[in-house]
Amino acid sequence: MIGLLRYASACVALCGVAGGVIPNRSIEVQTSDLVTWDQHSVIVRGERIMFYSGEIHPFRLPSPGSWIDVFQKIKAAGFTGVSFYLMWGLLEGEPGHVRTDGIFALQDFFRAASDTGLYLLARPGPYINAEVSGGGFPGWVQRVSGEIRSNNPNFTEIVKPYLSHVGRLISNAQITNGGPVILVQTENEYSICVNYTSPGAITACLQPSYMESIKSTLREVGITVPLISNDAAPLGNWAPGSGVGEVDVYGMDVYPLDWSSGCMDPGNWTRGHFSLENINYSLHETLSPSNPFSIPEAQAGAADFWYLIHLSTVANDIWFNWNRGGVGVDICAEMVNHKFVRVFNKFLYSIRVTVLNLYMMFGGTNWGNLGHPKGYTSYDVGAPISEDRLLGREKYYELKLQGYFLQSSPSYLTSVPESDAIGEYTNTNDVFVNRLKSQDTNYYIIRHHKYDSLVSKSYSLTISTKLGRFKIPQLGGSLSLDGRDSRILVSDYAIGNITLTYSSAEVLAWRTFSSKTVLLLYGGDRETHEFAFPRWLGCPALVEGPPVICQLTESLVIIQTVIGLERGILRFRCNLDVHLLERGDAYRYWVIDLPAPAPVGHFTSPSRLASPDLSVIVRGGYLIRSAKIDSASLYLSGDVNSTTEIELVGAPIIPRHVFFNGEAVQISTGKAGMTATVQYISPNISLPDLSELPWNRIDSLPEIRPHYDDEMWTICSKPSTNNTRPLATPTSLYAGDYGYHSGSLLYRGYFTSTGTESSLSILTQGGDGFGHSVWLNSTFLGSWAGSTGLASRNHTLNFSEQLKPGQQYVITVLIDHMGLRDNWEADGQGMKEPRGILDYKLHGSAERIDISWKMIGNIGGESYLDHSRGPLNEGAMFAERNGFHLPGAPFKSWKHGTPFEGTDRPGVYMFGTEFLLDFPEGYDIPISLNILNEDKLNTEVGANVPNFRVQIFMNGWQLGKYISNLGPQSRYVLPEGILNHHGVNYLALTVWSLDGTGSKIKGLTLTADAFLQSGKNP
Repeated sequence: MIGLLRYASACVALCGVAGGVIPNRSIEVQTSDLVTWDQHSVIVRGERIMFYSGEIHPFRLPSPGSWIDVFQKIKAAGFTGVSFYLMWGLLEGEPGHVRTDGIFALQDFFRAASDTGLYLLARPGPYINAEVSGGGFPGWVQRVSGEIRSNNPNFTEIVKPYLSHVGRLISNAQITNGGPVILVQTENEYSICVNYTSPGAITACLQPSYMESIKSTLREVGITVPLISNDAAPLGNWAPGSGVGEVDVYGMDVYPLDWSSGCMDPGNWTRGHFSLENINYSLHETLSPSNPFSIPEAQAGAADFWYLIHLSTVANDIWFNWNRGGVGVDICAEMVNHKFVRVFNKFLYSIRVTVLNLYMMFGGTNWGNLGHPKGYTSYDVGAPISEDRLLGREKYYELKLQGYFLQSSPSYLTSVPESDAIGEYTNTNDVFVNRLKSQDTNYYIIRHHKYDSLVSKSYSLTISTKLGRFKIPQLGGSLSLDGRDSRILVSDYAIGNITLTYSSAEVLAWRTFSSKTVLLLYGGDRETHEFAFPRWLGCPALVEGPPVICQLTESLVIIQTVIGLERGILRFRCNLDVHLLERGDAYRYWVIDLPAPAPVGHFTSPSRLASPDLSVIVRGGYLIRSAKIDSASLYLSGDVNSTTEIELVGAPIIPRHVFFNGEAVQISTGKAGMTATVQYISPNISLPDLSELPWNRIDSLPEIRPHYDDEMWTICSKPSTNNTRPLATPTSLYAGDYGYHSGSLLYRGYFTSTGTESSLSILTQGGDGFGHSVWLNSTFLGSWAGSTGLASRNHTLNFSEQLKPGQQYVITVLIDHMGLRDNWEADGQGMKEPRGILDYKLHGSAERIDISWKMIGNIGGESYLDHSRGPLNEGAMFAERNGFHLPGAPFKSWKHGTPFEGTDRPGVYMFGTEFLLDFPEGYDIPISLNILNEDKLNTEVGANVPNFRVQIFMNGWQLGKYISNLGPQSRYVLPEGILNHHGVNYLALTVWSLDGTGSKIKGLTLTADAFLQSGKNP
C-alpha cells in the first residue's frame, strides 16, 4: 500500500493531476473587449482561438431546416467557425424593399450556429462575386447612372439602405449581444483595377472614400466586432495604418490552383500563378504585422463551367468550338482533394495562419437562376461536404485530422515561423522543412521541396528538444514522405502535464479525463514512426495491437513502430494511453466537446484542455454530431449507414447506459474500453418510377400563335440607357432597363412589310452558354443552341417565304437569361453588360424598317409576386408567368403528354406530374433527379446531339437547368424541405426544343444518394 502511495505521489509530481473546471471568467468584460486581436490571433472572451472556418452560403441551401445539419458536420470536423455571404440581389429584388423573411431570414441561421458552437464571419457585401448573378448586385443596379463599386453618390445611396438593414440583423447577432458573430467583412476583394498597365496602376482606381462609407454604415448600425478585409492578392489594400478605408484585420485570399480556370487536367498542380514562395510570413510582417495572419478565402474547391458537347448545326448555322469547358463536380473534387489540403493547408500552418476560412466547405445549389452565366446549377465545387450534404469525400476527414490537431495545440497560436530551410533539418534537399517555435513547443512542417512531386522520399529529421538535439529515427530505419504529402511533427509538445518529447507520427488529438489521458497519433500504412517521452515515464504496457520497440536512454523512453491497419494501444504510467493509428482508422475518431456553462456552451475554448472531463472521444460511426452526459448515462447523436460498433475511447465517466439518437444501445467492455453496438435498420422506402406516372403537358409558347394578345406586355420605348453599352437601336431593348433580370426573356416585334424583306439579322445577349429561338409569325426561323464562352450571338435568319407588302408581321424571340456578369475588378462595370436584343436588321429593303418591340420577363418584373422564392426563381415562359410551376397548378386539366414522348416541333412545353413520398422518421435520405439522354453519350465533335433546355421545378422551386448540348450536369439535388419527404410533391418541367424537329427526354429518375439512420432532426 505504501508503494502504491509512493507511485501515486510520483504521478502527481511528474504527470500532474488535471482538475477543476473552466476558469471563472465572470469578471465584467467591456463590450469592446469580447473580441480583440493581436499579431498572433483573434482573442474571444480573453482566450486565443484558431478561427478555423468553412464557407457556406445560406441562400444556396433554401431549406433552413438543413442548416444545422451542415453546421454540425463542420463542427464535428474540429472547425471553430463558419463564414457566410449575403446576396443583395436576392434580398432587394425590388428597389427599396429589403426582404429578410422566410428562407431569407437570418435568425435561424444565427441560432443554428450558436446551438452548434460555431463563430461566424459575416460577409454582407454589397459586392460578393461568389459566382452569383451580377456578383450579388440586384439587376436594377444596371440602371444606376455612373460607376458602381465606387463613391458615385448614385451608387452609395442605394447601397446604404440594404447594408443598414442586414447590418442591423448582423449587429443583433454579434457576440456582444449573445450571438455567434465575431468578425464582419467590408466589401469583397476590392483590390484590383481593370486593364492596369503597370504594377503601380493595379490599385490606382481604388477609392478609399467608398470603403470608408461601407465601414461607416456598418458601424452606424451597431457593428462593434472587428472589421476584416479580403485582398484578392497580397497587396496590402485596406490594412491597418493604410489610411481612409482601413480595416481592423487585414486578410488576403489564397487559391493555389486558381479558382476560375476550371477542373480539366485535375492532376496538374502547376496551373495558375501560385507558388509557395509567393506567400510567406515575411510578406505578412510587411503588410500587416499588428494583425493575425488571416486568409478569409483559402481554396477548398474549384468552380466548374458549362461544357460544349458537339458541333452546333442548328438551322444550318454551323459554328465550331474546341473549348470544351466544364468536366463536372467529381473531377473538381479530385483536383482539390485530400492531398491538396494536406499539402497546401499545412503550408499555411507553416507560416502561422490563425484566421483561416476554407472556400467552400459546403457549396450548395444555384437554384432559381441565382448563379452567374459561366456556371451550371450545381455549386458543389468539389467541396468537402457535397451538395447533397454527404461526407463521401476523403478531404472532409483530412480536414478533420487538421481541425482536431489545431484544437489540441494552443501553443501554435503564439509560435513564430523561422526561415524556410532546405537541408538544415533533413539529410536530403528533396525534403523541405519549416519550423515554428513557441515558448515551449516546436512544430516542424515537412513537405517535398517540389511540392507537386509524386515520388515518395526517405529522410531523417534533426530536431531540437529541451532534453537535447536528436536525429530521428534513433532506433534505425528512416522516415518516409509520400508524393503530394505533408506532415506536422512536434517536439516538446504538451499533453496536459506530460511532455511528448518528439513524434514522427502526427498528433491527431489529446484529451485529459479523471481516469486517464488519451493521446492519438497517426501515420500512413506501413510507415515507420518513432516517438519519445522523458525517461521517467518508462516503457508502456501493450493493450492492443502488434508489438513495438521500446528503448530507454539516459533521458528518453523511445518507442518505434510500423503503423499498420491494426491499431496499437500503449498504456504508460500516469494512465496515459497512446493510440497508434493508420490514417484511415484515424478518420473514424471523433473528438466531441461536451456542453459547458454559458457563455461558452458548445463553442471552442482552450480551457477545455486545461481541465479534465470536458470532451468525449469516440471511435466509429459515419458521423458523431454531439455528446452529453446526464448522471450515469452518455447520450450521443449521429449517423450510421450500417450496423456499427461505437467505441468509447475517452469520457468523464464509465457510463452505465449509452443512448444513440435517443435509443438505448447494447454495451460491452473490452481491454480497450467500452463499446456499444448501434443496430442499423434499413429503411423501407419506395421511390416512384417517373416514367410510369401520369404526365400532362401545356404549350408554354402560345405567343407564336396567330392573334396572341400581348397588350399587357412592356413596351420597349426608352430612348436612352444608363448602361455602359451605347444603344444601337432606336429604343432600348435591354431587359434590365425594363426590370427583367432572370430566367428567360421574350420579345415580340411588329413591322409592316414592304414585300422585299428576305432575312433578319439579330444580335442577342444572354450570357455564357445562352440560347435563343426566333419565329416570324408562327414560322420557325431558327435557334442558336449556345456555346461555352459566348455571351452574345449575331444570327442571320432567312425567311422561307416572300413577305406580302403592307402586311403586318411579328417577330418572336425567346432568349435564355443565364444571369448577369460579375464585377470582380474594382472599377469594372461588367454587371451592366446588358441582356436581351442588342441590335437587329431586316435585309432586303432599301431603307431600314422600324420594328416596334414589346417584351416580358418574370411576372411583375422587379415587383415580383412570389416573395417566398425570391426575385430570380422565374422567367418569361408562359407557364411560369401563369404560375403553372407552383403547387396547385391545374396540370390535371392539361392534355396528356410525357417528357419522354416529347414534341416533334420547336418551342416550349411544360410537363407536370405529382407523386407521393412517405419516408420513415429518423433517416436522412438525400434525393436527386437524374436526366438521361442517350444521345449525349456520343460527345465527339460533329455528333448529332438534340438541342433542348429543361428547367426543373420541384414544388415551385427551380432546382435545375439542363442544357443538352452543353452539360456537364445531369444530376440535380432536391433538398429536403423543398422536396416533401412525407407527402405529395409536384414536379414540373419546361422543355424548350431548339431544333426544328423537336426533342424528348430519354429518361428521368429519382435516386436516393444515401440511407442514413440519422440524428440530424433531434
